[in-house]
Amino acid sequence: MRMTDTALNPPVAAADIDAAARVVAPFAVRTPLLTFPVLNERIGTQVFLKPEMLQRTGSFKFRGAFNKLASIPQERRGGGVVAFSSGNHAQGVAAAAKILNMQATIVMPADSPLTKRERTKSYGAEVVLYDRERDDREAIANGIADRRGATLVRPYDDPFVIAGQGTAGREIAEDMASLGLAPDIVVAPASGGGLIAGVATAVKVKFPQAQVIVAEPTGYDDHALSLKVGHREPHPVAARTICDALMAAMPGELTFAINSKLLADGVNATDEEVGAAVAFAYRELKLVVEPGGAIGLAALLAGRIDAKGKNVVIVLSGGNVDADLFAKLVA
Repeated sequence: MRMTDTALNPPVAAADIDAAARVVAPFAVRTPLLTFPVLNERIGTQVFLKPEMLQRTGSFKFRGAFNKLASIPQERRGGGVVAFSSGNHAQGVAAAAKILNMQATIVMPADSPLTKRERTKSYGAEVVLYDRERDDREAIANGIADRRGATLVRPYDDPFVIAGQGTAGREIAEDMASLGLAPDIVVAPASGGGLIAGVATAVKVKFPQAQVIVAEPTGYDDHALSLKVGHREPHPVAARTICDALMAAMPGELTFAINSKLLADGVNATDEEVGAAVAFAYRELKLVVEPGGAIGLAALLAGRIDAKGKNVVIVLSGGNVDADLFAKLVA
């Protein structure tokens, strides 16, 4: 895979996702498509959920991280890898590095959920904490990489990462086809946009008529803003959201080159609606989903998606939720 002129060619194509699938298949979980009568009855249509919280490390991030690390030439692996992440990318990189016998250093915000920090350490990674309000995480990670001769593994703006995340979309397309169904709407969350860029690329190849919709927290809908104006636009919000995995300020450069062409629309959900979706998934579906992972389901339950009479696929992107927060949301 090579970097391309994004004005002429997308940075990731279906063939790259096919190649990624061959790389990650022996190590990643092929998550199923789930459907529930209680959800179908509530929405009034057939809804399929892609439960990436069942993925290795509890989120889709393992897919892209493993594909990226596996692409690093053997002679460069001795320097290890460095990543910056609020938690899910951190765990994905740490787990992939452990499998490939590489040293991982992860730059994480000091206020990231304790469970995510501890799980990252459990894979053998070194964790370097920073202040989200004052420090530049990318500068810290770049400094470590330069000093150690390590490879920087970006959370979304990397062709190998996007292709790896796209394997989730490839599975969606294959599984819907095996059911004899075409997805009318596919919804996935976005922070920097790597997951939905990969999912959209894979789904649109097999089902070009499918509408791929990005879901974001209210106020953090920089993808929706960017789609409207036709260029990358940061969101204006400085406040916090319970969707800690979806707080990137602006879409990635490579990801938006894909998403600007393939996404149909953007929807959002408030923290209250996300909390209700987390509780619904737990009580009615017996699924543990983190707030950021439930954003698409929240938008669906809140009526933000015109779903009646359509086959809808929602990506539940992760389940790494802090225990105390989860208890509050489901209480």
